[in-house]
Amino acid sequence: MGKKNNKKEIDTQSVDDTMEKITEMIETMEESYFKNMQSYFKRVGYELDYEIQNSEKFGVLQKRKRIILIGWQKGLDFEYPKFNEKKHNFSIKDIFSDLKKLSPGEQNNITEYATESNTYLKKFRIRNEQDFVTQHIARPHNDRDLEIYKIAIHKWQDNHERLKYPDLPEILKTHKNQKSFVDRYKVVDPKGLSHTMVAHISKDGHHYIYPDKDQVRSLSVREAARIQSFSDDFFFEGGRTAAFRQIGNAVPPLMSKEIA
Repeated sequence: MGKKNNKKEIDTQSVDDTMEKITEMIETMEESYFKNMQSYFKRVGYELDYEIQNSEKFGVLQKRKRIILIGWQKGLDFEYPKFNEKKHNFSIKDIFSDLKKLSPGEQNNITEYATESNTYLKKFRIRNEQDFVTQHIARPHNDRDLEIYKIAIHKWQDNHERLKYPDLPEILKTHKNQKSFVDRYKVVDPKGLSHTMVAHISKDGHHYIYPDKDQVRSLSVREAARIQSFSDDFFFEGGRTAAFRQIGNAVPPLMSKEIA
């Protein structure tokens, strides 16, 4: 007789929703674990505190919340700092505007820029003095994924509506589970901020679809790196999958620089 599975199925709408729930849980929990950490560090001579920081306040064009812990030696005239918000009206289109168009699977390891730089790229030093960019590489996609991407792009651009898996034509569906991760196909908003960049982008590009009917594909390595605020002269070692994993796992450089 098989063992009964008591594992509760989690009905999660998206990766972003999961992160929001985790953040809410941390904000509302009793914080006993964190208080134990604080007590331990005090015993060894350090104060410790944390706040939830939002990367967009540091000039990163991405909705990304992270818990940032800061410790300092006891007796110092120091407390958790207040960071100045970098207010702006830039959007994702400012990140993509100067990069050449790509087809699925196109490998532009070294390519010239399509246009001159713009205010955002200059102000936040994303684009440097070089006249070329590296790792503008797009992953290949099968015909089924491309058809789904087209539907997702049309829904977003025409009605500002997210594609839900149950709404796909039956011929494009590959599984019967229509309750979990129903918005796994997600277009990056060109007129706003990107949703959170996570390491799963190394597995597939479904959650990071390029917002253009003329470029039906997922993000390139360089586009994902720019969303994380890496400058164009930063080269990721390894292949495409390794590069995506590094980008998704990273703390955005603009954010980490300001905190440091």
